[in-house]
Amino acid sequence: MFNPDGILYGRLPGFGLSKLGHRMASAAADDLASRDRSMTGLRVSPLQRTRESAAPIATALGLTPEIDDRIIEPTNHFEGTVMRRALRNPVNWPYLVNPVRPTWGEAYKRIEKRMLAAVDDAFDSVDEGDVVLVSHQLPIWVTHLSVSGERFWHDPRKRRCALSSITTFERTLFQPSELPPAPPGAPVPTEPMLRIVEVGYVEPAASLSATATDVGAV
Repeated sequence: MFNPDGILYGRLPGFGLSKLGHRMASAAADDLASRDRSMTGLRVSPLQRTRESAAPIATALGLTPEIDDRIIEPTNHFEGTVMRRALRNPVNWPYLVNPVRPTWGEAYKRIEKRMLAAVDDAFDSVDEGDVVLVSHQLPIWVTHLSVSGERFWHDPRKRRCALSSITTFERTLFQPSELPPAPPGAPVPTEPMLRIVEVGYVEPAASLSATATDVGAV
């Protein structure tokens, strides 16, 4: 993204890809096109930068993008600010009291719910082949944490979700004996269950990222 002032753009309009960002998006598209897999669907967050990131993928795969509002960037109180300045302002401190939720924006559980619903719908939307979802760093990372059984609270600087990276999920049928132990008080599964699992992560644009101003997103 072209963002020389380091603004946390969130859902703000008018933030598109830089020239470097377009090259990085093309690298992701080339990676997808090179895979020996049938790709039959493309769903995209409604924000400008995701639609621009999806454009080379649509061209490479011959797909028409569909907008999915559920995979949009989360809401954030600090949207439109430069974080390092905003954090020094006492007016903003009440929004930092609970990083576990987090209190500065959309709750992690809410992000998880909408992302998993979008992923499930993507699987169900095609009879065969893969569906590509073009989303944002935090929603992708929350999905990773959810299917991995990890806690949502984390250091944003340590997310493994680089610019134009590709995280791959599959939906697999597990037998009851293969499922993780149920939480105390929860019903014990007795029938096979479909579960989403992560099966891959690559950074096709890694060689270009050294000069990028953002560290992770679409």
